[in-house]
Amino acid sequence: MFKAISKYVRAVWYLVTFRIDKASETLRMNPGVVSANYDRIIDEKRGRINQYKDAISAMIAQEESKKQKLKGLTEEIERLEKLKAGAAAKARQVAERHRGDVEATRDDAEYQKCQTAFRDFNSTLNEKQARVAELEGDVEQLLENINRHKLQIQSQMRDLEKLAEEKHDAVATILSAREEQQIADLMTGLSEDRTSEELRELRELRQKASANARVSRELAGLDTKQAEAEFMDYAASSQANDEFDALIGLATESPDSEITDSEATRIPEN
Repeated sequence: MFKAISKYVRAVWYLVTFRIDKASETLRMNPGVVSANYDRIIDEKRGRINQYKDAISAMIAQEESKKQKLKGLTEEIERLEKLKAGAAAKARQVAERHRGDVEATRDDAEYQKCQTAFRDFNSTLNEKQARVAELEGDVEQLLENINRHKLQIQSQMRDLEKLAEEKHDAVATILSAREEQQIADLMTGLSEDRTSEELRELRELRQKASANARVSRELAGLDTKQAEAEFMDYAASSQANDEFDALIGLATESPDSEITDSEATRIPEN
C-alpha cells in the first residue's frame, strides 16, 4: 500500500514538474520576457565592466604611486652617491696629511669618521638600489597587466554593443518563428488559435439552431404542409409535361387512358 502511494505521489510530482517546466519555457519564449532578460543581462554586464574599469584604475593608481617612489629613491641614491664620494674624498685628505703612514691614518678620528660615514652611505645605498630594482619590476608587471586588462575590457565593451544588436535580432526571430508556427499549425490543423475555436463554436451553434428549428417544424405540423406543397408542385409539373408531349405528338393513347383521375391517384391496396 505504501509503495503504491509513493508511486502515485512521485507520478503527480513528475506531472507538476513537467507542467511547471513547460509553463516556464513558454514564459521565457515570450518576446517581452526575452527583451527584458536581454536588458537585465546587458545591465549586469555593464556593471561588471564598470567594476573592471575601477579595478584597472586602481592598478594605474598603484603604478603612478610606485613611479613616484622610484623617482624619490632615484634622487636619494644620487644624494647618497655624492655623500659617499664626499666621505671618500675627505678620507684621502686625511691620509695625505699623514704622508702615507697607514697606522697614523687609521688612528685618526677624522679618518675613522669618514670611514664610518662611507660605510653607512654605502649600506643605505645598497638598500635603496635593491628597493629601486624591486619597484622597477613591480611597475613593469603592472604595466603589462594593465595593458592586458585594457585589451580585455575593450573586447567586453564590443561584446556589450553586440548584445544590444542581438537583443533586437532575437526578439524579431522569435516573433517571426511564432508567426510561421501558427501558419503551419493552421495548415496541419494543430493550431490552438482562438479564431479557429470560435469558428468551430459558431458552426456548432448553427447546426444546433437548425436542429432545433427542424424539431419545432415537426412539432408544429409544418413538415406535413411542406410535403403537400411539394406534391402539388410535382403534379403541376407532371401535367405540364403531358401537355407538352401532346402538343408535339409524343403522347400515346393506351387502354388505360380512360381511367379517371380519382382512380389514377388512388394508392394501390395490399
